[in-house]
Amino acid sequence: MNSKSRQHNILVVMADQLTAKALGCYGNPEVVSPHIDRLAGQGVLFENAYSSSPLCTPARYAFMTGQNISRCAGYDNAAYMPATMPTFAHYLRLMGYRTVLSGKMHFVGPDQLHGFEERLTTDIYPADFGWVPDWRNPAERIDLWYHNMSSVAQAGVAAVTNQLTYDDEVGHQALHAIYDHARREDPRSLCLVASFIHPHDPYATRQKYWDLYDNVDISLPAVPRPGAGQQDPHNRRLEKAIDVDAIRIGDEDIIRARRAYYGNVSYIDEWLGRLRDALDECGMAGNTTLILTSDHGDMLGEFGLWYKMSFREWSCRIPAIVYHPSGMVPRRVRQAVAHVDILPTLMDIAAEETGAEKPLPIDPLDGRSLWPLCQNGNGGDPDRAVSEYLAEGTEAPMLMIRHGRYKYIGCPTDPEQLFDLENDPDEQVNLAGHPDHAAVLEGFRKDATTHWDVGRVQENVVADQARRRAVYGALRIGRYQSWDYNPARDPSELYTRSHMDLTRFDTLSRFPRPEPFEPE
Repeated sequence: MNSKSRQHNILVVMADQLTAKALGCYGNPEVVSPHIDRLAGQGVLFENAYSSSPLCTPARYAFMTGQNISRCAGYDNAAYMPATMPTFAHYLRLMGYRTVLSGKMHFVGPDQLHGFEERLTTDIYPADFGWVPDWRNPAERIDLWYHNMSSVAQAGVAAVTNQLTYDDEVGHQALHAIYDHARREDPRSLCLVASFIHPHDPYATRQKYWDLYDNVDISLPAVPRPGAGQQDPHNRRLEKAIDVDAIRIGDEDIIRARRAYYGNVSYIDEWLGRLRDALDECGMAGNTTLILTSDHGDMLGEFGLWYKMSFREWSCRIPAIVYHPSGMVPRRVRQAVAHVDILPTLMDIAAEETGAEKPLPIDPLDGRSLWPLCQNGNGGDPDRAVSEYLAEGTEAPMLMIRHGRYKYIGCPTDPEQLFDLENDPDEQVNLAGHPDHAAVLEGFRKDATTHWDVGRVQENVVADQARRRAVYGALRIGRYQSWDYNPARDPSELYTRSHMDLTRFDTLSRFPRPEPFEPE
């Protein structure tokens, strides 16, 4: 199906908690992100890309499956994905690709591959059901794993952290995957996902990245925390979820946390540059499509909130950049898109570049391919993105719909919200009760009703939470069997071993290949 002449590789670089609003190419003049900005200038930048759910595991399940989380049951950070759930890794393998994951994907359950042929690292988060929320007890706050304000209070410089240790490994393993692919005799194309944990909190960065911002005036939030009684209901729930009033936060604390976060954006930016350099070294830059994105953003103090779980722009809007080495005019696309659109996009890229036949979807897909938009084809695109939230910080299904200039947020327990993002980019004026926008609101209401049966979704979520909590309780009694991934490495096949033809092995381990050794 694939030959060397039709080989076309795909590299997906995924950050964690990277808001589009913290990148130079998306209009932030304070952040040092030259490699990401360069990629944006060479490729197609989606200005209005959204997380399909502003929380780690749900966003990644939508990214992998092309399905909204209410369909694939990726409800929260302890959501179970069955091994029978098809992902883009399965589809690309059917199309002749080697599929490799280095880094985080927060799969939960005993299947820790989900279509990836190789996984080079363990995950940074647990693979069990320990983080299940409980909508039947929405007032309960589980400090064991809920965010708190320690990340803000303790922000600053660190030589090493749990997260830095992890991402150093993720980056190095991704580099090795590129070098190994160049040296392999396997004719298949490569799809490599390098998935980093940064700039996810804690807000602690190395000195070299902190120093990049010595002469930068870092801005305070455009929208400070509203006064008592002025937050909307979901924001008030998030205040409680992150325990925002546990400590007093001043302007210097906010700036320090933002500076460390920006430093970790620069850290991820550096890794992107190193991965692109490796593609150049290995002669792969001319036949590798590169996609950069994130699972969700970070509020970074806007509205007095931190981290994610919100449909506001800082939390829900993500970077999405597609770079193709030839035949693509660099441009910016205004249409609203989401994670669920990535799977069909990858299949289109693979089919066009390798000649492989696209398999029919095993399950219905909620996304559409962005490949026509990348190729300057705008006709018929829906200009619509949906995001769902079904985890902690709410007790009922929440829905965001972005269409054109408007964003709609609906939840059965809360007043509706409608924002005109062209005139009100900071989302301070709720137009849901404004008579001039009654027709727009009614259109979104109909769209929401068509999108899902909110009562049925709530029943499914509550039942699934109860099932997973019961199973987790049972599995913690007696001998505990971990599902956390243990990367397989066989030392007998590494480096120099006695059973190898050393001359041949040394030749195959080099790239480019040396001239044949032919002694007289």
